[in-house]
Amino acid sequence: MELDIQYIFRFTDGRTVHLPIHLDAISLAPITAPGCDAPDWARLDFHRCTNCPLHNSDHTHCPLACALVSTVSLLGDVLSYDQVEAEVITPERRVLRTTSAQNGISAMMGLVIATSGCPHMAFFKPMARFHLPFASEEETMYRAASMYLLGQYFRHQQGQPAELGFDGLIQLYRNVEIVNRAMADRLRAAAREDGTVNGLVLLDIYAKTLPVAVEETLHELRPLYNAYLSQQ
Repeated sequence: MELDIQYIFRFTDGRTVHLPIHLDAISLAPITAPGCDAPDWARLDFHRCTNCPLHNSDHTHCPLACALVSTVSLLGDVLSYDQVEAEVITPERRVLRTTSAQNGISAMMGLVIATSGCPHMAFFKPMARFHLPFASEEETMYRAASMYLLGQYFRHQQGQPAELGFDGLIQLYRNVEIVNRAMADRLRAAAREDGTVNGLVLLDIYAKTLPVAVEETLHELRPLYNAYLSQQ
């Protein structure tokens, strides 16, 4: 069974870029793994993440970089501030937004990166399954916190250590920051303009924000749960 998500970018100069994303509905792995035997910037040892757990003997290329090859090929000449009509079609909804190129690319990158095969990004596959393009910072925080705690519930069901808090989520995002820095260096070497790089930078802002803001943001959401808190 497939999960198909379509990203369509329509630029003011009349150009249209269509990026279909086909995923296995259960594993969230790409149905057709991206071929990655050409670009030097996608090799595992090129700006390799300092926390990369992969071994050169098993991987000649970085799976996350490989997942972004088509994005760079089609959108590497796009400027961050270019205006674009971004259309996103998921099984549940169709989203249409006129925005900057970097915002549109960032929304798509969040999905591609989570399903790329990078071990540090695999934890975000549940959010990819219920992809919500152009989510606000508050929505992203809510979704990440909910996703993490549900994962802890499943761990508890299997008799594994589980956390009723967010220390583990914060550590996940610390690792994401490291990956984002190295990936930005790769994209600077690969892209002709800054659209794809700044799309990643926008994602990195969330990665940097969550560890310092999770408790404060969730405190602001606490009144929404008054019905639960008042239950006897």
